[in-house]
Amino acid sequence: MNLEQLANSLNLQWSGDAAAEITHLADINSTATQATPGSLSFVTGKRYADALKASRATAVIVPEGLADLAPGNHLISANPYLSYAEASQILYPQPQPSGLHVSAVIADSASVHSTASVGANVVIEADASIGAGCIIGAGCVIGEGSSIGAGTRLFSNVTVTEGCIIGRDCRMQPGAVIGSEGFGYAPSATAWVRINQVGRVVIGDGVEIGANTTIDRGAIEDTVIGDGVILDNQIQVAHNVKIGEQTAIAGCVGIAGSTTIGKACRIGGKSAIVGHLNIADNVTITAASFVTQSIDEPGVFSSGMPQQKNAEWRRNAARLSRLDELFKRVLRIERKLR
Repeated sequence: MNLEQLANSLNLQWSGDAAAEITHLADINSTATQATPGSLSFVTGKRYADALKASRATAVIVPEGLADLAPGNHLISANPYLSYAEASQILYPQPQPSGLHVSAVIADSASVHSTASVGANVVIEADASIGAGCIIGAGCVIGEGSSIGAGTRLFSNVTVTEGCIIGRDCRMQPGAVIGSEGFGYAPSATAWVRINQVGRVVIGDGVEIGANTTIDRGAIEDTVIGDGVILDNQIQVAHNVKIGEQTAIAGCVGIAGSTTIGKACRIGGKSAIVGHLNIADNVTITAASFVTQSIDEPGVFSSGMPQQKNAEWRRNAARLSRLDELFKRVLRIERKLR
């Protein structure tokens, strides 16, 4: 579309050639081959001023304070990154498949809305329900009695086990597993005895789940994912976990069973959260943190150790192993001083 059409679609002020054609996105620091005619880029602040001046993009989304430095074609936004996200959806619309593939296996008692799309080799079991406008990608399995809300898209090879509920307008990337058995076993004298997991997974509206992320069904009560939650790839959510609305969790996080995470939290990649904890609303946990106690107030929490040169790390690790001895020595010195 042209510059004026894009600005109107984004509800932004603009300046420049109304007919300038916008065809694709490019990073502000892109090479000449990427920032070709037709490209749209964005900047968020003054640290990108030099890149903005040198950019060869056809148009740039800028904050009002950088409008004077922008090229002739630009759009002004209070939140350029958000406007860029919205532009990405306009310029790169998702394909919308339709119809039922002949290889799909759909139980007679399943309900599939007439506007839903079902891909190759999909299995939809008895009493499952697929809502209006859903897109079920190739190889997905929808278990008995499960429900998929209107407008939800499952990419290829997503598994939703029996009885699980997924809300409206969700997106689940390839290989996601919803409702796998929780890790529940009781020890006997000779073996581990499995505890049947009889809860469900209940997912709200507008939830995004990354590739190969696993959400276990509840042991008795449900595992619950609130509206607007976004989960990255390869996350483990154990049984009976509850995640509040609008929380974002980065890749490779592990959340042990029966932990409750509040609303609007942000959890950095590779963090580990032990079971039976409560984490308040608006908590940020930085990457690679190990959370062993409940967090009762909003704020930023960390426990990971940044990288060091190996020789320095080895010295510090050796000293850390003597921390208890050092503590006792300090106590003895304090007593003598007193």
